[in-house]
Amino acid sequence: MAGRAVSRGAGLLPEAYVGIGGRGPEDVVADGRGRVLTGVEDGRVLRVDGLAEPGRARVETLADTGGRPLGLELLPDGDLLVCDAERGLLRVTTGDGTVRLLADEVDGERLRFCSNAVALSDGTVYFTVSSRRYPLHQWIGDIVEHTGTGRLLRLAPGKGAPEVVLEGLQFANGLAPSADESFLVVAETGPRRLTRVHLTGAGAGTSEPFVEDLPGTPDNMWRDPDSGLMWVALAGPRIGALDRLHRAGPAVRSAASRVAVRAPFRPLGFAGVVAVDDQGHVVHTLVDRHSRYRMVTSACVAEGRLILGSLWERGIAVCELPGKGQSG
Repeated sequence: MAGRAVSRGAGLLPEAYVGIGGRGPEDVVADGRGRVLTGVEDGRVLRVDGLAEPGRARVETLADTGGRPLGLELLPDGDLLVCDAERGLLRVTTGDGTVRLLADEVDGERLRFCSNAVALSDGTVYFTVSSRRYPLHQWIGDIVEHTGTGRLLRLAPGKGAPEVVLEGLQFANGLAPSADESFLVVAETGPRRLTRVHLTGAGAGTSEPFVEDLPGTPDNMWRDPDSGLMWVALAGPRIGALDRLHRAGPAVRSAASRVAVRAPFRPLGFAGVVAVDDQGHVVHTLVDRHSRYRMVTSACVAEGRLILGSLWERGIAVCELPGKGQSG
């Protein structure tokens, strides 16, 4: 990793755990009033208010997608983009809970595993598909087989169907734009890297590594409008055996994936988050290898605290935000 490190290797210790009445708050995003929105396993989109005093936090249901909401993106008008693993790309009106389908296929192929979305200032929406081979409940199969079937898609304003921007991604996951919107950063979970995709200039449409060899598998991303940092959740630790398997032939990886999807899954006691700036410098690395809050799939900042979401847990975690000038 290139660049400065403000809190490299610091701990990630939750101050509080806020139950939300549902399992798997996979993505967490904060609005301008410090409230956190998330989607849970039963299809509900929730809003959590009052996190300045976690013991008094209030949870309300905004909508029900009828599927499995994953990545969320707040829009300037207060509506919410939702990547639903079962239904596709949705738009939710947070005022009355109306759910509108924006896209459920690309080039005639059904979108089976939408993961994360961002909306740029001109109204263009970019979103990821993690796998074209495995559905959400078999996500580990794609991680093991290393299929390279992830995609980055674009839905332009006024267009009825998305188009493919980039293919061949290894479990495309979180997304975040640069401050000037000249590029996007895509989290590729399998190879533990962030990839930069140029949107403007002579290199538009090209991609390159942005941050490599992360200490864990990156999941959702969230850009803090105040600090400008991109917060990247690490859903699991680096596993050397998995790295070696990825270098094996397709037949070996395919056989291993068939075993993986049948085996009972239980996440390790690992929690991790990194924060990256627009130059690809890792500013914060926060890791707990003996965490009670497991499988951190998202992170955002609200009420001066770092908020964590998880595909596994039944609530969100509230952590201390790394202090300015803290050095590791």
